[in-house]
Amino acid sequence: MFLALRYLKPKRTFVSVITLISIIGVMLGITVLILVISVMTGFENELRKKVLGFEPHVLVSNPEGVLKDWQPLMKRLRETPGVVAASPFVQGPVIVEFHNQRLAPKIRGIDLAQEEKVLPEISGSFIKQGKLELKGDTTILGIDMARMLGVHVGDKITVYSPGNLGDVLNVIKKAEKDPKQLETLKDLVLPTDLTVTGIFESGRYAYDSEFLLVPLHVGQELYGLEDSLHGISVRTVDANRASEIRDAILAKAPDGIGAETWVDMNRNFFDAVAMERNVMFFLLMFIVVVAAFGIMNTLITVTVQKTREIGIMKALGATTGQIVWVFLGQGMVVGLFGNATGLALGMTLITYRNEFKDWLARFLGIQVFPADVYQFAKIPAEVVWWPDVAIICISGFVICSLAALIPAYAAARLDPVKALRQE
Repeated sequence: MFLALRYLKPKRTFVSVITLISIIGVMLGITVLILVISVMTGFENELRKKVLGFEPHVLVSNPEGVLKDWQPLMKRLRETPGVVAASPFVQGPVIVEFHNQRLAPKIRGIDLAQEEKVLPEISGSFIKQGKLELKGDTTILGIDMARMLGVHVGDKITVYSPGNLGDVLNVIKKAEKDPKQLETLKDLVLPTDLTVTGIFESGRYAYDSEFLLVPLHVGQELYGLEDSLHGISVRTVDANRASEIRDAILAKAPDGIGAETWVDMNRNFFDAVAMERNVMFFLLMFIVVVAAFGIMNTLITVTVQKTREIGIMKALGATTGQIVWVFLGQGMVVGLFGNATGLALGMTLITYRNEFKDWLARFLGIQVFPADVYQFAKIPAEVVWWPDVAIICISGFVICSLAALIPAYAAARLDPVKALRQE
């Protein structure tokens, strides 16, 4: 180790420059790996939280239509082991109009008292303006939808539902032959005016820009369901046991009833994130591999320069193992320094990631992390020391050590007589 550190002492030589570049290469590789994997982990966990904050653990519905006699089913669901609460809902697309601004979001008709048991998160910091109240002809909008429409608490919005589209088309055909049917058509397309009592923010753009909550009876009226439902939301004792409890629900449910877990409904998101995370790890690990080739190049150069010293040490009785450890020690020290500085820089960038993102956006004049694409206002990140950070650092160190092993073994195999004769 004494000789390894002595050879690594900075001198104004080309070898010392290559050594410095190698350390910087390892540092950047470790930094980028820690940063990217932590952001991907944070993104996955934050997505999980946002999904569970707005969607039930299990959604029970009729794949072929609506739920008509749903009260006995609701009672059976609440008696299923592992089910904490159940709540009826109506959900579907509508057209919303306010001051000649029109959007096509989705309504979610709920019984607020029962919904709060299924999604207790909506009782917390869910409401940003107004209050959590759904009585009569009222609604609560997502914050991004309210911004796009220019709506504030207390305003009235007009909602048109496509729920009776089939009836409308039938009346239009009759009106072609009988003009008196136009009065019937006016009744069918009569819109509903709803008063905005609150504006919510879930933290996920897909929800905040596409959903408005309405009382259950309003949703049923808009879709002409009478007392029927589109489905029943279920909360379980543990979100991770949702699949097991879903199977128990289906075992007791009548024929024709289907059920999906929150994982089933968002499988594409989670599978894509998991795949990207694994692919990014292997791709970015090549940065460390490239840096390891720099270490190998440095040690090969040092081996050539130190041919005489190697010959002298072997002539004095140095073993092959001792010579190997001199050069292997150099590679390990470079790897250790690269890991330590990379870890420090990576943790710094993770801590100030959003400040760095804002500065980069101002400096480049572009939107670095658009919320409408990634569905988060800020860059999420979560550092998992084991196994993520540990695997990154250990892998980087092992790669650097293996890169040093080849020139170290070549140096140890030098014949002392030939080495001294060359000098």
